[in-house]
Amino acid sequence: MKKWKLDRIISVATLVTSLMALFLVLKRPAPVALPQAAATAAVNAQSFQEKVQQLDQPKDVGQPPAEVRVTSSEVSAALAQAAGEIPLTAAAQAVPSLTSADAPVAPGQPEVKDYQVSFDGDVAHGQFLTQIAGKDVWVTLSGHLGSKDGYATFDPTEFKVGDLNVPVSLVNDALQKKLNEQRDRMKLPDNVGGIKVENGELVMTQK
Repeated sequence: MKKWKLDRIISVATLVTSLMALFLVLKRPAPVALPQAAATAAVNAQSFQEKVQQLDQPKDVGQPPAEVRVTSSEVSAALAQAAGEIPLTAAAQAVPSLTSADAPVAPGQPEVKDYQVSFDGDVAHGQFLTQIAGKDVWVTLSGHLGSKDGYATFDPTEFKVGDLNVPVSLVNDALQKKLNEQRDRMKLPDNVGGIKVENGELVMTQK
């Protein structure tokens, strides 16, 4: 009798835990960045393009490569511009790899409906809305952005589905495999030699 009661308690606890996990998965987490007004986003997108174009300027003899610093608001606006959420400027084609949201979604890849970007110290935070089992789910990914051999790299430090924390050790192998499969999309633009996040900004170094 006691064993039956224990089994029932465990079953109920398992059910409650599953329901709580489902609730957390479907719950919208705190946004990593605040939305921008259309006019502000257009200005930030233009600023992003102008900064990136500075890397096209020829280097002076004996001088170190140029370096530009971009805010998360400028990156978010450039991503929104590339996705067609705000009008494209003529310079929008300058950085297809850094604003790769305009790339077509391959069969079997989840569609990303919305995304936000923010930088905190040397950590990049990304949040996007996609569909899992027919449900809209927010995914939050944080980590260290860098570059190697002309390609962007990403080492995750946090992964969340909805408001549910998932151990990075459980997803890192699959994430790195996916990044390797989409290596072409990780290629840096021809005028960019390296990238990193530093002091809350994206730092791009001239090639």
